[in-house]
Amino acid sequence: MPSWKLVSGTFLLFLGGVVGLFGYAYATTTIPSVNPSTQAQSNTYYWSDGSIMTTQGSTNRQNVDLAEVPKLVQWDFLAAENATFYTDPGIDTQGMLRAVYHMASGGEVQSGSTITQQFVKNTYLSQDQSVTRKLREIMISLKIGGQLSKQQILQGYLNSCYYGRDAYGIEAAARTYYHEHASQLTVSQGAFIAATVNEPSLLMHADTDPQAKAQATARWKYVLDRMAKINKITAAQEQQYLTAGFPTPKPYSPSAGMSGQTGYLVQTAEKYVEAHTSLTDQQLGNGGYQIYTTFNKKKVNELSASVAAMESKHLDPKHRSADKDVQVGAASIDPSTGAVMALYGGAGWDKGHWTNNADATGVPVGSTFKPFDLAAGLDHGAVLSPGQPASPITPDSKFNGDDGITIKNQQGQEMPDPGDPSGLLHQRNDVPTKWGYITLRKAMEQSVNTPYVQLGEYVGYDNVEGEAIKAGLLRKSLQYDTPGFYIGTSTPSAIRMADAYATFDASGVQHEPYSVTRVVAGGHQLPGFEAPKGVTAMPSSTADTVTDVLQGVVKSGTGTNAQALGRPVAGKTGTTDDYKSAWFIGYTPQLTTAISMFKEDPKNSGLQSMKGVGGFSKVFGADMPTEVWTGYMTAALQGQPVQQFPPAPTLGQGANEFGTPTATPSPSASAPSATPTKPGTPGSSTGPCRHHKKNCVSPSPTDTSGATTGGNGGLTGGGGNGGLLGGASGGTTGSTTGGTNGGTTGGTTSGTGGGTSPTPTGPGRHP
Repeated sequence: MPSWKLVSGTFLLFLGGVVGLFGYAYATTTIPSVNPSTQAQSNTYYWSDGSIMTTQGSTNRQNVDLAEVPKLVQWDFLAAENATFYTDPGIDTQGMLRAVYHMASGGEVQSGSTITQQFVKNTYLSQDQSVTRKLREIMISLKIGGQLSKQQILQGYLNSCYYGRDAYGIEAAARTYYHEHASQLTVSQGAFIAATVNEPSLLMHADTDPQAKAQATARWKYVLDRMAKINKITAAQEQQYLTAGFPTPKPYSPSAGMSGQTGYLVQTAEKYVEAHTSLTDQQLGNGGYQIYTTFNKKKVNELSASVAAMESKHLDPKHRSADKDVQVGAASIDPSTGAVMALYGGAGWDKGHWTNNADATGVPVGSTFKPFDLAAGLDHGAVLSPGQPASPITPDSKFNGDDGITIKNQQGQEMPDPGDPSGLLHQRNDVPTKWGYITLRKAMEQSVNTPYVQLGEYVGYDNVEGEAIKAGLLRKSLQYDTPGFYIGTSTPSAIRMADAYATFDASGVQHEPYSVTRVVAGGHQLPGFEAPKGVTAMPSSTADTVTDVLQGVVKSGTGTNAQALGRPVAGKTGTTDDYKSAWFIGYTPQLTTAISMFKEDPKNSGLQSMKGVGGFSKVFGADMPTEVWTGYMTAALQGQPVQQFPPAPTLGQGANEFGTPTATPSPSASAPSATPTKPGTPGSSTGPCRHHKKNCVSPSPTDTSGATTGGNGGLTGGGGNGGLLGGASGGTTGSTTGGTNGGTTGGTTSGTGGGTSPTPTGPGRHP
């Protein structure tokens, strides 16, 4: 038998060897780099009411600071997993020996039991169950305390755990189980979420599976009992939680992703965030941002439903070829703030339609541009006599409304047109009605082109352009200095047109359209997302006068179909040449909405005629677009009080165009023109470019009814210029040939348009 000295010596030698090996292992252990997967986060987008719209990213995680997690919820986890966390060295010696025993006896390799060990496993190591990985976990857990505080370790643990329901991190868990932020969790809710860490795949079904609920309830009670035993809650508080009952999780609703309108909403919000921060597209794509939007879920759904109802009623692409490739874009804005309440961007990303029709340019606006002509005339007057100061203009000022008149400039000269055999510029209406000299009010109501082209020339391009820009349109979306500009060859987005009309609605106060109210990253709110302040774009008398005239369009003009809303409405129809686009933009005191409709084959760039679409021989803004507008506005305003517009101000006597007779009989709408037009190309109204505008190219004349040629166009992919942000063009800008809406036919409008559009690109974060 060996002596006790030999045994004790051998033991001490073995122990020294173990200590030496441990010291060597500790000294040579380095803390590895963080696993990239543990840092992967998603961006979360919220509706205007604070509910979740969608998450975007491969990992449903939003890391939060420990300070955002209530103290007692932190202790829910510590009580359940590691009550000695703040005093232990990072490992549990008993747990470690127990793990060694199980491994030595051939049992299952146990995971680390302390919070620190679990943090190390999640953050630095793999999930493999091996002796080597376990020993590394222990060494790193002992060493990590020299680099990170206990608070940092606990924060990392809470953000790295998997809780079931595709939720990584406590913020995602709070959202998926209770539709709350982590900061809003109660002790009782925190006890359940802490319980899910052990068996997430089972406990995630605690709302529907009786077995899962029974197990979750037992574990929840255990956590509360531990909280009481370590004196974090009193026995009375524990009893209150138990009496209130198990906090059953909310039903599980997986993220809707980017289907339907969600893709367009997220895209619009992303563009706004990038425009108002220094964040790059790549940084935003890394995730971790909570983005709160202005989008109203109810209104978005109502707008989408109204488009679907119109399409179901009128469009049958399977049996009528004319109905193929018809598209709608729409935007709805709160005129008092500029908040974008709803968008309709197209059929949806899930249907392969990537371009956001609500925030893209390329669709000429037609006669919906005429209110800016009128506003500019009211503000600046018109040079009706060469060499004389501008004369005051009112809606009752009279201009020649006949078809085919020769347009004059401020010097009283007939404007040249090299493309016309006569050498002069003629403006055409849609029909040869001999209107004679009619008021600007009447010309707006019946959408007669000639008075507004001549008014624009007398007011001046710069004044009209400035008026449109002050109202909210972007300069880069506006047409060059040609007569067609005054009747809508420009191609602003639906968002920008809705916002500009909202300026009239708000009595001349313009608010920049905005879609994001708050962005939070790492628990901190980013600056730059305060609601834009309103600025006075025009006198209230001007805006209210335009509103009064646009009410007349709905009461007795081309917009009578909007009367179905049953409320005071101001609005304007717009239809372009060959029916390539049709608009209706209208508003009530509470809401302004723009609807555009056009046809574009994704395989062949350029807008196509909508003749025959929906069974209509001619497609006007007064028809299907107004139907979408009325259906949406009826639902969106349901339950809201009926409000009246401000009364129109009393204006002084306005000047008439030179040559206006003292009394002019009203012509019959069907009366033929008694005065033949001058020979030449009837539709041509291009004229040379003036004022040396940048990129100005004199377009080729056309020979279509009511045409006014010229215009930059192109439905820019992904939004482009003229959109919500006013950033650089997202696609190729093509050319637009054709004028804008002219004359009346059966109480509706017609005119010009055209435009080119690149084929939408493939899928991506920013198509």
